[in-house]
Amino acid sequence: MSRSNSPQAGPNGVVLLSGGNPQIAKGYGNEPVQIYIAAMPGWKSALGHRLDILIEKTVPGVVKAVKWNSPFYGLETDVWFLSFRCFTKYVKVTFFRGASLDPVPPGASKHADTRYLDIYEDKFDEAQFTAWVAQATKLPGEKL
Repeated sequence: MSRSNSPQAGPNGVVLLSGGNPQIAKGYGNEPVQIYIAAMPGWKSALGHRLDILIEKTVPGVVKAVKWNSPFYGLETDVWFLSFRCFTKYVKVTFFRGASLDPVPPGASKHADTRYLDIYEDKFDEAQFTAWVAQATKLPGEKL
């Protein structure tokens, strides 16, 4: 008997964890990030592709990785300005230095510098997201 919070196979046979977050092995570069995005369930995959495109366009040469079942973006390896992950009804974007962005993203964190943006289906402000990405690249990254 399966339990509702048990991992399930999603697109391309990738295991989806709680909330539909794809379980992807740690890896550096574009390939593991694209595997993660392709495995995002439903409308979240298209959003993941859009986020990735906007980040690449705003930050030429952006460094990418998948760590802790989430794509990370930075200006150098293991120093990150942003990540995101799937939840049941939204995609949560983490700005590691989000408290220094203007305007500050709406989601508070237990970490003073970190702020979150929860993106729900059909509720994405691309212009604001792109402005935050541009600002985030001018701040010190988070070494993780």
